[in-house]
Amino acid sequence: MIIESTPAVAPPVSARAARRRRADGVYHLFLLPAIVLFTFFVTLPALVGFVASLTNSMGFGEFRFIGLANYGSLVTDPRILGSYAFTFGFALVTVVVTNVVALALALGLNARIPGRTVLRGVFVVPMVVSGIVIAYVFNYLFSTSAPAVGAALGAGWLQESILAAPETAWIGVVIVTAWQAVPSALIIYLAGLLAVPEEVYEAAAIDGAGAWRRFRSITLPLIAGYVLISSVLGLKNFFNAYDIIVGLTGGGPGASTTSIAMTIFNGFGSGDYGYQMANAVVFFVVLLAVSVVQLRLVRGRGVSL
Repeated sequence: MIIESTPAVAPPVSARAARRRRADGVYHLFLLPAIVLFTFFVTLPALVGFVASLTNSMGFGEFRFIGLANYGSLVTDPRILGSYAFTFGFALVTVVVTNVVALALALGLNARIPGRTVLRGVFVVPMVVSGIVIAYVFNYLFSTSAPAVGAALGAGWLQESILAAPETAWIGVVIVTAWQAVPSALIIYLAGLLAVPEEVYEAAAIDGAGAWRRFRSITLPLIAGYVLISSVLGLKNFFNAYDIIVGLTGGGPGASTTSIAMTIFNGFGSGDYGYQMANAVVFFVVLLAVSVVQLRLVRGRGVSL
């Protein structure tokens, strides 16, 4: 005789008990090295920097605490305000240029064209070249090659380097920065386009939708999350722009292309250690606020970073 036993029903587990069960001691053990390293190499230097921002330290020698005087001076310093204005304007323009160019290239490289695999490899080459090297090469092109071509063609507007005038120097910085940033955005967009089912395009083609209608009504909505990710990552990098600007304009003419990162770094070497530490703290808070807004936008689109 076979006796069928009734399967035991597990008692309901509360959410708190489930969390306690997941918080196994082994996980804490694995987290410990990361927490120690993060504390020593990130948290502790940040705290030391904040304390230094409350002093008149030059980076060496004696100093005294001056409270929030450095922070008060920042909001009235035209040099600091100018660097913030340039950095934010430059970052916003560059993120738009980079994403528009990268999306256009991704659409082309996703089409059924001969040699597209080779072309995909060629277009990502700028991503692996040093920013300072790229900047010096473009500096030569803008300052020597382009004016020579302009003189040969009789084009007056091309005979003067765009890096020589404060009104146009930022354009050169945007071009070179976008040139290096496009490959990383291109990879993100190619991944997004490959995730779009081909059947959707075939159904739209049967319904008579043209290329522009398919892009506007199918492609763009389905890769909106990828657009947001590329914009968020690009904006973060462009806010911290340094090496390309140093190699291209050195922050000039005057201070027209001086970014916040350049202002902070140059201040450390000129005896403004405490003052620029205050600037760094303010910049950190500003970037934190921007990051929170970006994360809310990303989560609003149902995208996980």
